Amino acid sequence: MTDDYPFLSTTTPHCPQSLLDRAAPLNVPRVALVNAGGANPLQGLREAVDAGLADPVLIGDSNRINETADKIGWDISHLPIIDAPKETASHKAAELARNGEVDAIMKGQVHTSTFLKGLLPSAAGLREKGSRCAHIFHITGPNSDRPLLLTDAALNVNPDVETRKACLTHAVQLAKHLGIDTPRAGLLAPTEDVIPSVQNTVESAEIADWAKTALPDAIVQGPMALDLIFSKAAASAKKYKSDVAGNADIMVVPNITSGNALFKLMVLGMGCCAAGIVLGAKVPILLTSRSQKAPDRMASAALGVIAAGYQP
Repeated sequence: MTDDYPFLSTTTPHCPQSLLDRAAPLNVPRVALVNAGGANPLQGLREAVDAGLADPVLIGDSNRINETADKIGWDISHLPIIDAPKETASHKAAELARNGEVDAIMKGQVHTSTFLKGLLPSAAGLREKGSRCAHIFHITGPNSDRPLLLTDAALNVNPDVETRKACLTHAVQLAKHLGIDTPRAGLLAPTEDVIPSVQNTVESAEIADWAKTALPDAIVQGPMALDLIFSKAAASAKKYKSDVAGNADIMVVPNITSGNALFKLMVLGMGCCAAGIVLGAKVPILLTSRSQKAPDRMASAALGVIAAGYQP
């Protein structure tokens, strides 16, 4: 079946070479694929292994994993396979990460909520007490390798100010690992004006003010409407002075609905490549949408190499 809806891009996304180049000199992480029996995630991991981006550990229904590997023509006889059916697979991955037996965890054929339920609660032992995790999409356009780091589109539903501060901090640290010395971040809102009746504008201004001291190596501005974040021309037309406008490396959204809609619009409507990762746990967690294609999965694997290389 083909899509002919006029707002969908016909451009095939590409995994950014700059991301692969930055991952190349780093150690290959041991990656646990959770619920590894699905054809798409198993094939995605296979391609990551072939590219030198992952040393795999396969977790899930062992019979299904072997059957799927046979179907896609991958000889996995030499790979570790851990039989942990259904929801127990995430818990097993958390155990391996706690014990230092894997360096990253990748989502397989499993719903995101089920996947994360076994990894992020305090009982899983992958987070320091009081720490906050953030999901970040590394998004690149079809004609550019320059990324936009979008947070949070998949984890924090209605993040409060402190959670958005944590998301911004994780994104700034990741941007630095990607070679961006002075990351520029825009805090998304419907307008650049602080309006008391629009809570997000007030909170964005608070976060931007906090960042001046807390994140001195970053340039953070907000509230900012989407046109200002993306366009210097829009900023000029509105006489809005900004070092972020048209130059943003990071966008922090106020809730999961806006972030998820933006990510899917950029992928489906613009042909962008999006690599997804959760930071703030003991190991990076690679998290992509089930509908994403091979280039997105490859980019996520490369992002996992980079994040794992800088884990404390």
